[in-house]
Amino acid sequence: MSKSQPDKHVVVGAIIGAHGVRGDVRIKSFTDDPSALFELGPLLDASGKPLIKAKKVRSAPTHFIVTPETLLQKEEWDALRGTQLFVPRKRLPAPDSDEFYFEDLVGLNVIDESQTAIGTVIAVHDFGAGEIVEIKLVEDADPVMVPFTSDDFPDVDLEAGRLVLATLHLWDGTGDDPDAEG
Repeated sequence: MSKSQPDKHVVVGAIIGAHGVRGDVRIKSFTDDPSALFELGPLLDASGKPLIKAKKVRSAPTHFIVTPETLLQKEEWDALRGTQLFVPRKRLPAPDSDEFYFEDLVGLNVIDESQTAIGTVIAVHDFGAGEIVEIKLVEDADPVMVPFTSDDFPDVDLEAGRLVLATLHLWDGTGDDPDAEG
């Protein structure tokens, strides 16, 4: 069972700009089922203020074209390009017993297979090539990023509040990068 925080806001999409001059906006969904984004209720800004309540939604190849209840000018939507859209965690469906939301990993302790503390998860990112866990190390000022794969993280235990990291290779910037290919 997850120790999720139901009052926490979770990123579910982003504004990618205006669509035309009639007040429509283009939205990228980050949900498993992209169209489910609009079933979660009003989309909020980072402060929790309602930003978009969809009146009409049309699908495009990589995003949605939304006619919101409150129309903004093209320039206003374009100024909001890149704005993340949130919903309260409690609006999301409960994950299956063997699943979790990436947001639930934030704050977990990271340990190695011998139970030695490595650090704390501060974020989970997806820059397009798969999920990456950002870890604030116990003994280092700079966070590190590790691909979120079952090889790198063989055990995710939300109840215990920990992730097991199989190996952490840090490159000191000198010589050859041990993780670089070929």
